[in-house]
This record gives sequence, structure tokens and C-alpha cells, in this order.
Amino acid sequence: MSNKYEFWFVVGSQHLYGPKVLKEVANHSKIMADEFNKSLSIPYHFYFKGVVTSTEEITSLLLKANNTSNCAGVITWMHTFSPSKMWIRGLDLLTKPYLHITTQFNRKIPYDSIDMNFMNTNQSAHGDREHGFLSARLRKKRKIISGYWEDDSMRLRIGDWMRSAIGAVFSKQVKVMRLGDNMRYVAVTEGDKIQAEKDLGWSVNSYGVGGFANVVKKVSIDKLESKMEEYKEKYLFDTTNIKSIEYQAKLEIALEEMINEGGFHAYTNSFEDLYELEQLPGLASQNIMSKGYGFGAEGDWKTAALEAIMGEMSKGLKKGLSFIEDYTYHFEKDNEAILGAHMLEVSPAIAVDKPKIQVHDLGIGGKNAPARLVFKAKTGSAILVTIIDMGGRFRMIVHDVMAIEPKHDMPNLPVACAMWKPMPDINTGNEAWIRCGGTHHSVISYDLTAQHMKDFAEIMGIECIHINKQTTIDELKRILAIGDLIYK
Repeated sequence: MSNKYEFWFVVGSQHLYGPKVLKEVANHSKIMADEFNKSLSIPYHFYFKGVVTSTEEITSLLLKANNTSNCAGVITWMHTFSPSKMWIRGLDLLTKPYLHITTQFNRKIPYDSIDMNFMNTNQSAHGDREHGFLSARLRKKRKIISGYWEDDSMRLRIGDWMRSAIGAVFSKQVKVMRLGDNMRYVAVTEGDKIQAEKDLGWSVNSYGVGGFANVVKKVSIDKLESKMEEYKEKYLFDTTNIKSIEYQAKLEIALEEMINEGGFHAYTNSFEDLYELEQLPGLASQNIMSKGYGFGAEGDWKTAALEAIMGEMSKGLKKGLSFIEDYTYHFEKDNEAILGAHMLEVSPAIAVDKPKIQVHDLGIGGKNAPARLVFKAKTGSAILVTIIDMGGRFRMIVHDVMAIEPKHDMPNLPVACAMWKPMPDINTGNEAWIRCGGTHHSVISYDLTAQHMKDFAEIMGIECIHINKQTTIDELKRILAIGDLIYK
């Protein structure tokens, strides 16, 4: 269980039934929180903040949640009946992600012994509806999860929502360092950075490639040797061009220095803007991505920020995620698939085997041949995620895919690559992605699901389109038309 974030568990009640009942409510709530914290399905600390019974208590507590940096969300539950007018002020001011769980301390109704006292004390079915009405009346964005609190199915849903909430809280802190500009004339890597900071919290600013090149020149021998040892431990050297690897090591060291100095979470570069650099960062970008930083090629700051956020949401999970690009279709009948790769920058976090370091000409950019990691990606269920600028608002697109092993070796394509079957089939999937405005850059994740991303989008207040096994183009047209009305 991570200590970086915590979630505040706030339980509602009132004084109508006397101090004995309030004591029992608090005891039940503490037991629940303690058991949640023992569960492997709950990845972050469930912090019981007490039973609240007045407007002043509720408002004070929720304002403290807003101002506590490691509080990633508030989870409410009404053990008894909590008159919800006293929640108006606090909920109206609450800015942290908000989950309302509807459950009950006892699993079953004790038919033989139930009396008015038991029913009044254990009336979550009553209290949760009062609380739910007030949240609906306030148009408050929230997640609602119903189930019995000891069931792992409910705990898994709570744990999943926690990851989405962390993504939302982290998003408000994201800083992206753009080394140079985006690739010339490309549309999808453009976007409104002011709107992005307003809606998503991202601070996106440019830094000169010349300044980066100067940092590269100043890398010390000690740091270079340490980075080379790191590479030897993590990867297989499959080249005699050690100088190219050493230059990539210098690039990574310089990147780390600038990222740490500026407090950045993601960065971009472009092969069209390399100034005095001898190579485009390849191995450097790949290795640093595997440590949780976001990356976007050709100046793609939206994908860079998204990768950083999804990385934060995935902490503690093991299958990995990466920047990826749709490259080539395979239209063999009954065996259709898409080859995803990039000329250099795919994270080794998704490699199925230990990656090899190789050196090959890039063919574009006019610089020396860069060292890069070459590998095949993992197989299994995955999602592709992108965020696009719709002009005044953002749209997230999530596509369910099945990652597969490439059917044949590709000896003349020395890149890291993945292959996948898009849902529900290649033609519908392609048409749906393109109709939504899906980009050629995306983030592939083997750990997160569409539900994680839908909950994140709901907290952030942005549109989210999910392409899946049930998707049809006619239904998608209707969903997009409705979205244009809702999110205009």
C-alpha cells in the first residue's frame, strides 16, 4: 500500500438517535476502514476521519481535504440517516475527487431479532438516498459504488476508482518540458495550452534545444560511467558502436538534470529541431520513460502529459505502458492486425524479453545514427488512449485492443514494436477511432482499463469515448452528436 496518497473516509449521521448510536456508527466505520486497509484490492490508505453530524463539521473537514496535498479523494457513506441540507456548503466547496459508497455494516437482515433500534441504526438504504439526492441536486461530479463492503468485487471497484482519482489529482500538477516545437504542419500535436491548463491542470512550456545541448556537453565522466553501468545491467548490448550508446547516456543524464531542476513530469522533442545535438534521443528517451516520465515525439505534449498521468495511476502494477504510434496495417483475411512502433521511442516497460541496444541510421533528422532499444512488446488485453483538442474542450478516446505477437520476424525493422487487434474488428475499430479524431500517437497500457480512464475523464469534466466489442458506427455517431451538445 502506497503512502504517497490517502483517501478520507467520511461517515454521515445525526444526533436524533442518541450518543450510543453515534458511538456504534463510529466503531463500525473504524472496523471497515481497518479492513479496507488490509485488503490487497485497496491500493491506497483508507483514512477514517470520523462521523460528521453538522454543517460546520462537514464544511471544515471537506475544506481541509481540499488543502491537504496528499488527500486524493473523499469517500462518503451514510451509516444512518444524515439530513443532507447540512452537506450543501461542504460539498459545494469540495474540489477533490468524490466517491459515494452505498453499503451496510451487516450483510444480512437479522429477521428474528430486528427491532426499531437496529433498523434506525443500520439504515444506509435510507441515508444513502438522501445523500445521493443532494449530490444530484448540486450537480456534483461523483462516483457511486454499491455492494457489500467485505466483498472483494466492491473493493476492487473502489481500488480502481482510487487510481482514477489519483490521475485527476496528479493531472493538476503536471508540468511538460517541450524541447523545441512540434513537427511542422502536423495538426494533432498542436493544441490550446491555456485551455489544457484550465481544464486539465497541465503547465506546458518550451525550452531551447540549444540550452539542452549545452547541458549535454557538460555531463561529467563519473555520471556517464554510472549511466553506462545502468544500461549494462538492464539491457543487452548488440552493437560495437559504444560511442553512440555513450552519447545517448549523456542525453539521458542531461534530460534528468533538466527534468529534476524544473520539476517536470513529461517532455517532448522533435527530429526537426535538434540544433547542436549529435543524435535524436532514442535510448535516452526509452530508458527515462521506463522510470515513469511521460514522453511525446514530434512535440506531442498532450500524449506526453497523458503518459505521465497514466504512469502515476499505474503505480504498483507490473504490466507496463508506453508511448506508441500506429504504423502499418496487416489486412490478411481473418488475421488482421495493426503494427505499432516508433522510429525510436517506445518504453522498455512493455518489453516481453530483455531489450537489445542496437545502433542504426534514422533516415530523417540529418544527424548521427542513434542507439535505441529493440524488442517486441507484451501480449494480452490492453487499451490505447489519446486526448485530442476539439477547440475549447478536450476529448479522450479509449480503444480496447488485444495485443498479439507479430506473426513473423522483421529483421530489417530495428525498432521496438507491438502488434494488436483492435476491437470490435479492424475495420470498425479504424473507422471509429478516425471518426472520433483519434491521433496516430497514443499511450498503450496493459494494466489500466477503459473504466479507469472513463472515471478519470468524468472527474476532470472532459468527454470520453470508449471503442469496444459492442461499438457500432451508427451508435458512435449518436454518441458523438450528443457529446457535441453536452461539451460544447
